Amino acid sequence: MMSPKNPDFHSWSDIIPELGAGRSCKPRADGMTMIIDRELGLHAVKDLCQMIGSSVDYIKLGFGTPALVPLDFLKEKIELIQSYSVKAYFGGTLFEIATQMGAYEAFLKKLKSLAISTIEISDGVLPVSRIQRGDCIRMALDQGLRVLTEVGKKDPRLPLSPAESCEQILEDFDMGASQVIIESRESGKGIGIFDKNGQVKEDFVDQLISPLTEHQRSRLIWEAPLKDQQVFLLKRFGCNVNLGNINPADALGLEALRCGLRWDTIEFLGVK
Repeated sequence: MMSPKNPDFHSWSDIIPELGAGRSCKPRADGMTMIIDRELGLHAVKDLCQMIGSSVDYIKLGFGTPALVPLDFLKEKIELIQSYSVKAYFGGTLFEIATQMGAYEAFLKKLKSLAISTIEISDGVLPVSRIQRGDCIRMALDQGLRVLTEVGKKDPRLPLSPAESCEQILEDFDMGASQVIIESRESGKGIGIFDKNGQVKEDFVDQLISPLTEHQRSRLIWEAPLKDQQVFLLKRFGCNVNLGNINPADALGLEALRCGLRWDTIEFLGVK
């Protein structure tokens, strides 16, 4: 069932009555936007969330940066993000390091102490066996965390095939992951569904999603930091495809794409 129309669009209904007609709104199960944050301060976070918080679902604190800032600042930042009904979570790097160091339980306690309710479980940098991955997912679920997993390697010399990627996706869903992120790094080049120039490998996409049900496809989050990548995925899967690794400066532009307010997706508004 389609979510009710975003109330932010109502003030324009006399001019653009179809604005956001097909766009899901919070609380939503699809059409999610995940922003990657590497260095936003409190004022920048507040400005971002005030402007477009209704269109953003996750802010990922990436690159292990949560470990590099004062704890009081980190707590305040997380609280601020989540006050706008946006979920804050850490990128998978800290999970992978904690797991390799035998400190996963301590990591879970750290998340709880910071009032974080979402965890990303991945093996993009450091090896995590399938048995260990499953154990980590179950432990996180037992702690009441929402589990996002990520499929793919950050090293372009270690690519996963579509079949390997799909197998991991299905296993993760079976183990209780809420959503699965398709790795493309922050560059969107040479990883996963993108070639070294950032162009979509359409055959890879076709082979990846072919064994998945429509419901499973709707639970994928495609990392797509570049505009042309976002346009392809929006046109392929519709305005409510889940997209991630969006630069904060591009978040409002992405929402404009979703709503058909840019040349690339103007057809979403039914305008010719």
